[in-house]
Amino acid sequence: MKITEFPITGKWPPSHPDRLQLYSLPTPNGLKASIMLEEIGLPYEAHRVSFATNDQMSPEFLSLNPNNKIPAIIDPDGPGGEPMPLWESGAILIYLAEKSGKLLPKEPPRYYETLQWLMFQMGGVGPMFGQLGFFHAFAGKDIEDPRPGKRYADETARLLRVIDARLEGREWIAGEELTIADIAVFPWIRSVVTVYKAADIVGWDGLANVPGALERFLERPGVQRGLEVPPQG
Repeated sequence: MKITEFPITGKWPPSHPDRLQLYSLPTPNGLKASIMLEEIGLPYEAHRVSFATNDQMSPEFLSLNPNNKIPAIIDPDGPGGEPMPLWESGAILIYLAEKSGKLLPKEPPRYYETLQWLMFQMGGVGPMFGQLGFFHAFAGKDIEDPRPGKRYADETARLLRVIDARLEGREWIAGEELTIADIAVFPWIRSVVTVYKAADIVGWDGLANVPGALERFLERPGVQRGLEVPPQG
């Protein structure tokens, strides 16, 4: 099957069908994929899936991801040389790490330890931080009952303390080298501070290690490039 036979390419035609195709937006989950691609140096072509025009609900996008969430990819050079369609940001990170041989340790103890922290992000950080954003910065902020907002602010603060303790004596979450665990976690931490403007309600000033690690992460050239992908249309 050729990449141009995927229905999604009817809405987002590839200019470079030999490159990996990324369908995304610069949200925390979307940034996982774009930052990963920049860090590993794999050639790719980015397509902007605009929430403003409900692109994620279009038949073309749903043909690739029936769960209507970004990011999603098609790798024209997948296993066996066949195109590989894939969605779910955590699965994409693992796939790209194994394809490139980068950012996921190969030795079993560190391999599973890295996956452990990736799952921690997927099961805890993403859902909880996202709900914090909804109740503190977006539509939910107008709900008069304070309990939902407090629930997610408290849980975000707790998770940040878990990460802070993990970073004690470490450069990165899984050790001294950047891994997919960091690429999964830090875009969400960045959103708490810069997008949700919630630092003051999650105990940011009491964290010893997270602020410095976030700064190191954001200083990386690959991260800086990934933050701008896909570009504004």
